[in-house]
Amino acid sequence: MSKSIVVAPATTADRTAGPVTPSWVLSGKPETRSKELARSHDRTSNVMAWDCTAGSFTWHYSKDEVLVVLEGEAFITNETGEERRIGPGDVVFFPAGTSSKWHVPKYIRKVAFLRHTMPRPFGLAVLAWNLFLRIVGLRVASPLMMVLMLDPIGL
Repeated sequence: MSKSIVVAPATTADRTAGPVTPSWVLSGKPETRSKELARSHDRTSNVMAWDCTAGSFTWHYSKDEVLVVLEGEAFITNETGEERRIGPGDVVFFPAGTSSKWHVPKYIRKVAFLRHTMPRPFGLAVLAWNLFLRIVGLRVASPLMMVLMLDPIGL
């Protein structure tokens, strides 16, 4: 199966529009648009372009999310009541299982990197497997190198 580098513009074109979940809205009528830009081969991670109009809402994170603000601003309040302004160039991490209140004065556009979490023992097993592959030198082996290692006398 082919793995290739993905280059995608994080523009506002071709995004799917939708309201924020109604029970999450605190004030205003925030509208979001989003588009998946890329997905990992194992389908546990993806990259989304997302924007939102003015309003206030609570957002519940079911996946780990790292975002980079591209345009606009928002004020986010964490579960302990601390409010922070985020704007262009800011990077924010939201762990799965947390919530935050968002106040978007006018508009915000971001790129988000989302990752499904897994039980800690599985995560440790993945780390151990990757360490093993690095130790035996298979970390960046191409399919051709794999064939040559399995049949070193040349096909």
